[in-house]
Amino acid sequence: MRSLFRLYRFLRPYRLSAIGALALLLGMVGADLLIPRMTQRIIDDGIIAGDLRVIWTTALIMLGAALLSALFAVGNNYLSVRVAQNFAYDLRSALVRKVQTYSFANLDGLRTGRLITRSTSDVQMTRMIVMMSLRIMTRAPIWMIGSSVMLVLTSPRLALMIAGFVPVIALFIRWFAGKVRPLFLLVQQKLDRLNTVLQENLAGVRVVKAFVREEREIERFGEANVELMGKNIEVMRLVAVLIPTMTLVLNLGVAGAVWFGGRATLGQGMTIGQVVASINYIIFALFPLMMLAGMLAPIASADASASRILEVLDEEPRVREQPNARRLEDPQGRIVFENVCFSYGNDRAEPILADLSFVAEPGETVAILGATGSGKSTLIHLIPRFYDVTAGRVTFDGVDVRELQLRSLRAQIGIALQEAILFGGTIDHNIRYGRPDATEDEMIVAAQAAQAAEFIEAFPDGYNTVIGQRGVTLSGGQRQRIAIARALLVRPKVLILDDSTSAVDIETEIRLQDALDQLIAMPTNVATSAMRANNGPTQIIVAQRISTVLLADKILVLDRGRIESIGMHSELLEKSPIYHEIYRSQLGEGVFASSAQAPCRPGSPGGAR
Repeated sequence: MRSLFRLYRFLRPYRLSAIGALALLLGMVGADLLIPRMTQRIIDDGIIAGDLRVIWTTALIMLGAALLSALFAVGNNYLSVRVAQNFAYDLRSALVRKVQTYSFANLDGLRTGRLITRSTSDVQMTRMIVMMSLRIMTRAPIWMIGSSVMLVLTSPRLALMIAGFVPVIALFIRWFAGKVRPLFLLVQQKLDRLNTVLQENLAGVRVVKAFVREEREIERFGEANVELMGKNIEVMRLVAVLIPTMTLVLNLGVAGAVWFGGRATLGQGMTIGQVVASINYIIFALFPLMMLAGMLAPIASADASASRILEVLDEEPRVREQPNARRLEDPQGRIVFENVCFSYGNDRAEPILADLSFVAEPGETVAILGATGSGKSTLIHLIPRFYDVTAGRVTFDGVDVRELQLRSLRAQIGIALQEAILFGGTIDHNIRYGRPDATEDEMIVAAQAAQAAEFIEAFPDGYNTVIGQRGVTLSGGQRQRIAIARALLVRPKVLILDDSTSAVDIETEIRLQDALDQLIAMPTNVATSAMRANNGPTQIIVAQRISTVLLADKILVLDRGRIESIGMHSELLEKSPIYHEIYRSQLGEGVFASSAQAPCRPGSPGGAR
């Protein structure tokens, strides 16, 4: 229950409504407890005494109490639902806000399926318990205490008899609670796996069909589904024992009351009305225990869900902004890596990057080349602080990026990641995602520079074309070009392209690079240019194709997380065996011989910059 209590802080804004719901609940219980007493009066003072007036007046009082109880119940239900729904709304919002503060390091350990389960199923379970706590869970103990008091006032002997049941029931409930909570935690974990498999299945449905693996995916989902069903059945078997046991206890209590009450009546120790009223109070006293016992399973489930929600809320962002973080003033876009080392996980893990040092001057194009797994993408993730370095430092205009405000730093960086992620909506919405206030002319310039304008304008609705979820209606190359346009539109001082033209043909890639070169060289007074700047953006380009990096001002060759060589194309051909081998394997020895001195693109008037 500790986890659930910690979540009750989300109820504070609605405490007045919650108090109102509890006050109405007290009124409802009070009206309910009045009815057995009135039943005793009707029997003893009305029926047995033959007084019709007492019967009528008492019946009217009972009717009024019943109506009052119903009105209180309606008000309680309304306020309970309102408080619980607001609680769930705030909790879901808090989860999303928390996840948005996470760095890539945090997200590496949280699968999408798990976050979805916590934001939906787990929140739903806690919402249900909040609502029940303002209704059944609070009503039951109040009802039980009130009934016990009334039972003592009506018949102390029967009250003493019923008291013997309480320790037995308490021990049984304690045993059940200890058994059922771990099982519900396992149920939610199995639901996590089911959601993860389903999310992967739906997201990768095209790959599944392409490799004719439908049966395997159905089988994989079936395995997760069977595991979830098995755990649910295990829990329900335990729950199935609970209610019949509590019903047996209730019936034994009623039977005992009838036996003792009947003997007392024959011995002139009790009236019939007292016996009937006592039986009602016994039911009122024991039935809440049955209700609470029935609530143990949902409470255990909600407590397990609350602990999983708190895992997300308690997780501290691995990348945190310093209290006195600085804003970038008049940014130029000079990036420096000083003896940078980086490891995933902890400092003792095998380093992904080791002792990296290089400078990217404002307006320069720095290309990063290397084999798969050499650390190219990891390197560029350190610039906007998606991860923090393990050792050394990365500076932006001479300031350690860890000393800068995250919003200020990332506002100066345009990035097109390796996987082009688009959002449901229009092309216009996706290009303007980083700068919603951009003008239409600025958006068109960015699309033209990214070589996306031609295919966008070919659509009947142009920039207002609605694309499917994650841009599934577009080709891979089209998605990449829209992602590049999105990065350009923010007018960055540093433009990072993480292998973002891998799905684009060579001719389009050449036109794209030429357009970027023209933007860099464009005078600052040119109208409608969204990307103009004094020196143009510093470009950091991660590439697999050698043709992408030929004209870079500086090329970094990475090998197992270390810089093997730095230089221009012609220099690296002479001094870097790795670069030479990549060049030869992609373009051939003949091209090497003719291009070593003056590499140039097809149709490009000059050689190396």
